[in-house]
Amino acid sequence: MAHWLVKVEPSVYSWEQFKKDGTTTWDGVRNYAARNHLRSMKKGEEVFVYYSMEETAVIGTAKVSKEAFPDPTADDDTWSAVELKVGRKLKHPVSLKRIKAHSGLKDMALVRISRLSVGPVSDKEWDIIMKMSEKEE
Repeated sequence: MAHWLVKVEPSVYSWEQFKKDGTTTWDGVRNYAARNHLRSMKKGEEVFVYYSMEETAVIGTAKVSKEAFPDPTADDDTWSAVELKVGRKLKHPVSLKRIKAHSGLKDMALVRISRLSVGPVSDKEWDIIMKMSEKEE
């Protein structure tokens, strides 16, 4: 089963709001590569929620609860969205600085293609970040 990472600005959609909502439509993605990743997501797959811009850290997990469908915020069917179910907040956020410093994460899409808002995460990368989240920076 694949793993993923989605980026969000905390001022636009915070973890607290996601937790309150329980599920959310992950829409508004307007990059073809990121859209293709959304279309590849399967129900039940795990997702890291990453704060971009302000905090730049993996802050929690989610699960794909509904596979790709037409993005309701788009004017045509070029774009896709998925539904995500809130998972759990990480014990300690894992900052981009820590991710970049870890040799086992140097090939991670988040590091190599930093502007991509939705990207794949390997099993190894998932395990490393989950382990890192157990310890404070």
